Amino acid sequence: MNAITQAVPFPLQTVFYRGLTQSLKHVGKVIGLFVRPPEMFTGPGASLLLGDAIAGSGVKRLLIVTDAQLAKLGLVQPLQDHLTELGVFVAVYDGVLPDPGVEQIEEGLRVLQQERCEAVLAIGGGSAMDCAKLIATRATNPSKSVLEMAGFFKVPTAPLPIYCVPTTAGTGSEVSVGAVVSDPAQQRKLPVIDHKLVPAMAALDGQLMLGLPPAITAATAMDALTHAVEAYISRIATPESDRYALEAVSLIMRHLPRVMKDGRDLNSRQLMAWAAYRAGLALSRGGLGYVHGIAHNFGALYHTPHGWANAIVLPYVLEYSKSDCIPRLAELARASGLASGTESDAELADKFIQRIHTLKQECGIPAGLADLRAEDIPQIAAAALQEAHFTYAVPRYMDQKTCEGLVRRMLVRASSGVR
Repeated sequence: MNAITQAVPFPLQTVFYRGLTQSLKHVGKVIGLFVRPPEMFTGPGASLLLGDAIAGSGVKRLLIVTDAQLAKLGLVQPLQDHLTELGVFVAVYDGVLPDPGVEQIEEGLRVLQQERCEAVLAIGGGSAMDCAKLIATRATNPSKSVLEMAGFFKVPTAPLPIYCVPTTAGTGSEVSVGAVVSDPAQQRKLPVIDHKLVPAMAALDGQLMLGLPPAITAATAMDALTHAVEAYISRIATPESDRYALEAVSLIMRHLPRVMKDGRDLNSRQLMAWAAYRAGLALSRGGLGYVHGIAHNFGALYHTPHGWANAIVLPYVLEYSKSDCIPRLAELARASGLASGTESDAELADKFIQRIHTLKQECGIPAGLADLRAEDIPQIAAAALQEAHFTYAVPRYMDQKTCEGLVRRMLVRASSGVR
C-alpha cells in the first residue's frame, strides 16, 4: 500500500488495482517483445558445452560467481579447468551467501574489476545467479547503485555478458528477466526486473544435481512450482506463458516424488531442471503474486530459504485466491494428473490445493514457519502488499487486515502445531 490507496476503502482500492492490471499487461507485452531466451545447452555434460560456446564467443577473461560450498565440493572445478584449457582466464568469486545483498554484489564487482573480466558465469542456485546478474549490471552502470535499479526497467545500460549453470532445479534465474537483492538495512528484498538481465547462454546439466540433499531438492522444486502456478493464475497470463507453466507443473508433479525417493535418478533430475527453466519462462511473461510478496519478507526478516518460504505460503494464498481463478486451478489439477473425468472445476481446484499440502508433507516441509513472530505480521503484510500491488497482476486482491490474517495462519505453536 502507499499513501494514494491507504486513504480509500478497500473495494475502491480493488478497482484501482484492477485498472493497474491493464498497465501490467502492457509491461508483459514489452517483456514478451524484447525477451529472447538464452541459448540453451541441455543434458548431462551440458555445462562443458557451454564452456566451449563461451570460449568460442571470444571471451578471454571470465568471472565465475559461486558459493564457497560448491567450490569446496568440486562442482566448479571441471568447468573452470575446461575454460582454462580453452584459453580463457578465469577468476572466481565464491563469496555468495543466501539472499545476496548489496555488499556481496560490490565485493564481486571489485574482483571483476581487479581481474579485468569481460563476462560473468554463475554456477550455483538462485543466489549465485542473481548475484552474477547484478555484478554484471553494476559493471556497466557504475553511477547507479543496485537499489536504484530495483523495480521495472531501471537498468540504463545492458550488463556484461551473463552465462548460467544452475545447480538446483528451482529459481529459473537462468532464463528470467529478474534478480533479487537483499537490503539488510531496511530488512527487505527487492526485485530488479529488466529484459536486459536475461543471460546470453545457459546449461541445464542434471549431472550437477545428483548430489543435492532432499531438503534442497524439495525447496528448490517448490520454488519452480510456485513460479509456474503464480504465472498461470496471473491476470496477464498469455497463451505462451500458459504452455510453459502447465508443462512445468506436469513435470514437477511427476518427477519431484521420484528424485525425493532416488536422488541419483538422472533422467528425473534432468527433467526437473527443464521444468524449472520452463517455469522461469512462464514467470518472465505472466509474473508472480502474493506468495512471492510474503515469502520475500520471510527471507528478509528470518533468512528463510526462498523455496522453503514459497512452499509454506503457496497453499494459503491459493485458498484465498480460489474464488477468482477456479477454472485455472482446475487446469493445474488436470496437468498434475489429479482429474478422473467426473469432477467439477471447483472440486478440481480443491484437489490441486490439497495436493500442494500433501506434497509439502511428503517433502518434509512444514505447514507453518517456526521463526514467524506475531509482532512481525503487520510489517510482513504491509511490505508484501507494497511489493505485489504495483508489480503483480494477482487474481484476487487483499487488504492489510486480510493479508495479516493469512500470514497469521502460518504461526506455529510449540504445543499444538500450526494455527
